[in-house]
Amino acid sequence: MSDLSNKHIVLGLSGGIACYKAAELCRALVKAGATVQVVMTEAAGQFMTPVTMQALSNRTVYTSQWDARELNNMAHINLSREAHAIVVAPASADFMAKLLHGRADDLLSLMCLARPIERVPLIVAPAMNREMWTHPATQRNMAQLKADGVHVLDVGQGEQACGETGDGRMLEPEEILEDLVALFQPKVLAGQHVLVTAGPTYEAMDPVRGITNLSSGKMGFAIARAAREAGAAVTLVAGPVLLPTPRGVHRVDVRSALDMQMAVAQNVDAASVFVATAAVADWRVADVAGQKIKKDDSGQLPQLAFVENPDILAEVSQSPRAQSGALYCVGFAAESHDLLNHATAKRARKGVPLLVGNIGPATFGLDDNALLLVDEQGSQALEHASKLTLARQLVAEIARRLKAS
Repeated sequence: MSDLSNKHIVLGLSGGIACYKAAELCRALVKAGATVQVVMTEAAGQFMTPVTMQALSNRTVYTSQWDARELNNMAHINLSREAHAIVVAPASADFMAKLLHGRADDLLSLMCLARPIERVPLIVAPAMNREMWTHPATQRNMAQLKADGVHVLDVGQGEQACGETGDGRMLEPEEILEDLVALFQPKVLAGQHVLVTAGPTYEAMDPVRGITNLSSGKMGFAIARAAREAGAAVTLVAGPVLLPTPRGVHRVDVRSALDMQMAVAQNVDAASVFVATAAVADWRVADVAGQKIKKDDSGQLPQLAFVENPDILAEVSQSPRAQSGALYCVGFAAESHDLLNHATAKRARKGVPLLVGNIGPATFGLDDNALLLVDEQGSQALEHASKLTLARQLVAEIARRLKAS
């Protein structure tokens, strides 16, 4: 199933040039499996035509509280009762002020006011000029809306249509979508702080060459996203990968195993869960050359001595906090064969309660995977699925074990 299957979203547009992004957001919501009902203010119609939004949503757009299509003339009631969530994107400074004061002089604001607060969340994506965004009135309004239970998203930074540069741009459609998907995920890790390592490490031989592996980091990044969706604060220590940071996740970029060891040591004391997904290089070159190692046409190979890298997972799992149960540790094993035996042996060797195994060559760089969960009772297979789906299953399993303990 898609992330928003069986969800009905009311997408509201208030006035602003960012309405062009609402078209892409509507398309993304439909692609994610949602049905979308668009409601536009009169001002929004100056920037985007209802015809465009109708074509993208496959539904007639509502623009007036006096819409004669509603037999009871109560579009604000009918539309809000059908929704699983109302998303206002863009939300102008004026529209946010309306929400704050409970004003309802158009269909969109009336619908937001009339929605059943306990079951229909309201998400607003602000969009405005940088001076309007930083104005004390806007900041007060935003703070009060949050206090009232409205999900006020942050804003982007960059060039604005007026020619100025700064905060106030509406988030990109994919960012809003990610936040909306997260809203519907069970908050099984609320109150937890999860530390995740992801990707490979790179061990330099000289200034231009090094030793690494084929890990893409996608599984670790998916786990970081799933943990954040589940309500946890998340710190992601990432090796050298080219992946976007999941929304709401604090990212620390590292390069070598020693860098990763240091970053983990600096962040692990704040964590209650440690998931060591990274494929850390087992060895590094003892003496890194200061200049590129050149071939000399002698046919002789360069003489490289190796030393073993620190075992980050074992260090953490043997720490007093892990031993006392204050820190729950999960290890990963990427094997090429005989997965169950190797994963079972690694779990015992590392001293972790849960070890997650996979066949590395079958998943490196791909968006899907299959996992094997190994603990002291035995093993459990998570069948082949997208890495995000598997990450959510793993997070739910970790939450279950934390609750049981």
